[in-house]
Amino acid sequence: MIIYEGTACPPEKGYIAIVVSKFNRTITQRLLDGALATLKKYKVREEDIRISWVPGAFEIPLIARRFADDEDCQAVICLGAVIRGETSHDEHINRAVSLEIAKITTETNKPAVFGVLTCNTVEQAEARSGAKEQTKDKAVDPTAGNKGAEAAEVALEMIDLLSEIPEPKSSFDDMFTNFMGSMNGRDDEEDFEIYDYWDDDDEDEMFERLPPPSKKKKNRK
Repeated sequence: MIIYEGTACPPEKGYIAIVVSKFNRTITQRLLDGALATLKKYKVREEDIRISWVPGAFEIPLIARRFADDEDCQAVICLGAVIRGETSHDEHINRAVSLEIAKITTETNKPAVFGVLTCNTVEQAEARSGAKEQTKDKAVDPTAGNKGAEAAEVALEMIDLLSEIPEPKSSFDDMFTNFMGSMNGRDDEEDFEIYDYWDDDDEDEMFERLPPPSKKKKNRK
């Protein structure tokens, strides 16, 4: 049995990006402060952290994707605060942002951590952006804590976990391996005749070797 589990530690290379919304900045600034405090706690250097402010939560995925597409970026921490108002506007924002952040993770194979608050009230948002450190077991401590700090720790753990798990072979690698395995013990001249056919520089000769077109006539009504 092989068990993989990441630990919160500074990445061996590259940088960590943080994309944070300016909307509800009183809340999001505290989320950012929590994230930075956690990264500092785990010895991540300041020069290995890049922060980008965006107008609102809806704009987070675009910039997060830009960072994630950079080879040197190891993870993106997405921070925002969407608070329910008089209309259903918040529901559409939350759904769109969460789905796009999830796509970034699966399509780039890099952690894009969801640290966007989706609260019914300002009081709920304040409770989730406070100074208290987040616990990982609600049965032990149900206090909300700081979701920015939590997101930063998740990013570090995921970077470490991905470094432990072997990367899957590409489909091309599998095809090449199967092909080479089928070639073992067979006659080279017979096996590579098809390659001689396609590699022939004489196009006229190549077309002469093609089977003649069928002379069957179609039945027409």
